[in-house]
Amino acid sequence: MVLRAFPRPRETACAEKEAPVFDAAVLSVQADIPAHFVWPEEEKPKPDAQEELVVPLIDLGQLLSGDAAAASAVTRSVASACERHGFFQVVNHGIDAQLLAEAHRCADVFFRMPLPEKQRAQRRPGESCGYASSFTGRFASKLPWKETLSIRFSPTLAGGGGGGVVRSYLITTLGEEFRQFGEVYQSYCEAMSKLSLEIMELLGLSLGVDRRHFCEFFADNDSIMRLNYYPRCLKPELTLGTGPHCDPTSLTILFQDHVQGLQVFADSRWRTIRPTHNAFVVNIGDTFMALSNGRYKSCLHRAVVNSETPRKSLAFFLCPANHRVVRPPAELVDAEHPRVYPDFTWPTLLQFTQKHYRADMKTLDAFTAWILRPPADFIFGS
Repeated sequence: MVLRAFPRPRETACAEKEAPVFDAAVLSVQADIPAHFVWPEEEKPKPDAQEELVVPLIDLGQLLSGDAAAASAVTRSVASACERHGFFQVVNHGIDAQLLAEAHRCADVFFRMPLPEKQRAQRRPGESCGYASSFTGRFASKLPWKETLSIRFSPTLAGGGGGGVVRSYLITTLGEEFRQFGEVYQSYCEAMSKLSLEIMELLGLSLGVDRRHFCEFFADNDSIMRLNYYPRCLKPELTLGTGPHCDPTSLTILFQDHVQGLQVFADSRWRTIRPTHNAFVVNIGDTFMALSNGRYKSCLHRAVVNSETPRKSLAFFLCPANHRVVRPPAELVDAEHPRVYPDFTWPTLLQFTQKHYRADMKTLDAFTAWILRPPADFIFGS
């Protein structure tokens, strides 16, 4: 019997002997980078990665304008980008600029709080939501130089889109004084959920399937919003804000501040996507790559840090509802395009990335091998 081993994430128990503490207020002014945050030489950022990756700037207004020629040009541009590397930007998206500014302001306030106060929302082992300082509870090495606050959102959860599941979470976790935060991020998630369905309509058109197919599939989405904060680092050449990975989710809608840091591995080298004012960066995740039967790419990307200015971003990770079966529409499967990935559900893939495998460029392939394994044919490395 052949035993195939995949690396298991270093969970809390593995790191108990020397658990590092990521306190941004301390480490951002510290010249010596603790060893846990130093990345291997071959993965450290290099200066040549500052070259810009030019991605399409998609005007969503053209898609909805009723102009068939303009809509056709937009869908062709999206299809080309998604077949190549899975990244594009959207403008004229209709999201209120004041809401975007408030969302960034609230993130600033939260991440400037003392560490013990942020830890009131501490992410528990095995969970995907809550506050995490560099994921020190999950991994023991190659730790990212960042803090995050992740919040679950679904328009169909009890207290969901209309009732305020995000608002309730923040008030319950952090206290009544965070009611305004809750209002802001509740509105932000509702806007992102609506925008994601518009983008799904665009993706359906670009793939040549019914324009409502993916909208209906994701209408009851069970998604995650994440606030990312990357403190300045006095030796940014030694570490990474986020290590190289492909998003296991379906679609990521990222709102960056003015500080660049997002890099994509395209055409065999790392390149930067520079921030564009009031534009969202959109990228395909592993789950949508499976839904497209491998036609659209979930691309390797990472975040770098700098020695001058902290960086923040807001990420909305669109995910299907737990009961939805991830399976490409019939139009995308034929003799020339046989099925690439088996049926699965999002919770199964999420559990795989949380408990068995640290997300990277091979996550979906590793996951496919895992769910197709014969009984007792797999072990995971320590």
